Amino acid sequence: MKRKSFLAILAVVAAAFMPLAATSQIAPDRPPRAEKTEPSTKYEVYAGASYTSLNNVNQSRNGLIGVNVTVTRDWGKFFGLTADGGVYKFPYDSTNPGNPTVDMLLFGPVFHGHLYGNLDGFVHALLGVEHISGTSSTPGLAYSTPNISLAGGLGGGLEYKLSPRFALRAWGDDILSSFATNTNQAVCTNGGCSSHESRSARASMGVVYKF
Repeated sequence: MKRKSFLAILAVVAAAFMPLAATSQIAPDRPPRAEKTEPSTKYEVYAGASYTSLNNVNQSRNGLIGVNVTVTRDWGKFFGLTADGGVYKFPYDSTNPGNPTVDMLLFGPVFHGHLYGNLDGFVHALLGVEHISGTSSTPGLAYSTPNISLAGGLGGGLEYKLSPRFALRAWGDDILSSFATNTNQAVCTNGGCSSHESRSARASMGVVYKF
């Protein structure tokens, strides 16, 4: 009798724990993990400090420091069109003749892509105009040679992504232009001026905002 009672108690205890064991074996469904999606952007604006050499000005011994701003419209992941504007007014030191300044307005395609981690790269090809002023080398004489030239060149750079909308950028290019070989009016009036090709390197660092 005691044995039957003991077995009955074991049966009741086992039956009580069976639903709990079954419940513990079936894991509850987890909600699907939300995928991280970056905001869709079509435009980007860049602004930064910039430097240009001054090989298009005779007897120049250093370059100019200024600012550079670009606006780019992207089509897809790899291609865009960019407008590039630069103003360079501050000499690296005071060894340049006169007080030259350079302004640029360039347009062209840009090709960009992901490299590694938060690092992206790009290359661009630009064409536009370049303007030089303040380069008269003879006191009291006005600058009489053409001071606007067709300009263009190739370059590229790197971007480090800080967030889906902000990035740090460093880039450089080489801009070709054609100005007079001599800014002395006395020589120019005697037929001594001729156009020639010059190459001036640019470099810049700044911030990109995408929207």
